[in-house]
This record gives sequence, C-alpha cells and structure tokens, in this order.
Amino acid sequence: MLSNYLPALIFLIVASGLAGVLMLLGTSLGRFLSRAPDDSEKLSPYECGFEAFEDTRMKFDVRYYLVAILFIVFDLEIAFLFPWAVALSSIGTFGLVAMGIFLLILIVGFIYEWKKGALEWD
Repeated sequence: MLSNYLPALIFLIVASGLAGVLMLLGTSLGRFLSRAPDDSEKLSPYECGFEAFEDTRMKFDVRYYLVAILFIVFDLEIAFLFPWAVALSSIGTFGLVAMGIFLLILIVGFIYEWKKGALEWD
C-alpha cells in the first residue's frame, strides 16, 4: 500500500530540491554576477507607481473592487464571442439568435452599470 505513494513522494522530494537549488542560485549567483550594487531605490517596494503610504492594512475604496469585478465579468463574456465566431457556420441561425440575446443582456448590464455610476472615479 505504501508503494503506491512512492512516485508522489519522489516527485515532492525532487521538486523541493529543485526549488531550493534555484532559490539559492538566484540569490547568490545573482549577487555575484550583478554589475551594479544594490541601492535603496532598487530594493524599495514598487506599488502602483507611487510611494507606499500609511498602513499596509489600509482599506481600499469599494469602487476599486467593483471596477475589477466588472472588468472580469465583461472580459469573460466577451471571451465567449471568439468560439462563437469560429463555430458560426456550423451552429447556424439558432447560434446567431442565441448570441444576439447574449449580447443584448451584456449591453443592458453595461448600460445599467454606466447609469449607476459604477465606472466613475469621482
């Protein structure tokens, strides 16, 4: 029974060893081969193009999350257009009508979000 788990154990050992070797090579070899010394600007955290401010636990505005979720939703819905366009010749009129309804729902949702002001950054 234990021999069934041997390949998984070997895989975990090899993966852990490889990860450790690569991390050591990245830090030690990178410092050895680097032409420029590390300066404070290079080692500083980069966050959205401006300096980090206040506490790291500062709350973001809800609009940031709303716009991110809206982007994901509309991006995924638009991604459905590509396979539909490829298969349009085989799905015929039914597929055209179904996609028309889908796009109508998408446009109505977009107009609703626009009218509600979800895309505004006042």
